[in-house]
Amino acid sequence: MNTENRNDLGLRDAGAGCACCAIASTPETVGEVTAAVTSEVLVTGMTCSHCVSSVTEELSAIDGVEGVSVDLNAGGASRVTIRSSTPIPATAVEAAVAEAGYALASSPS
Repeated sequence: MNTENRNDLGLRDAGAGCACCAIASTPETVGEVTAAVTSEVLVTGMTCSHCVSSVTEELSAIDGVEGVSVDLNAGGASRVTIRSSTPIPATAVEAAVAEAGYALASSPS
């Protein structure tokens, strides 16, 4: 195997699994640490995919929110995971859930 004339594909192990999912390091971001904040809330009253879409849309509209996932528990409390670049105020989460037509339950244990 000839190792002298390798083509660099730009793939780097950033400790985040595979290189395609890792955050690219550019001269502007060298030394910058980007850590996502994850929080979970329980939302009551959701029963279907439309409910999930409504809550996801409202939460995604909050500044800093990068992703929302919902573990639907039809008729019970559904676990909603919010991934953001900075902590999201609980009042903003509660207001977004209310705007979608639902309510927060007690915090997950």
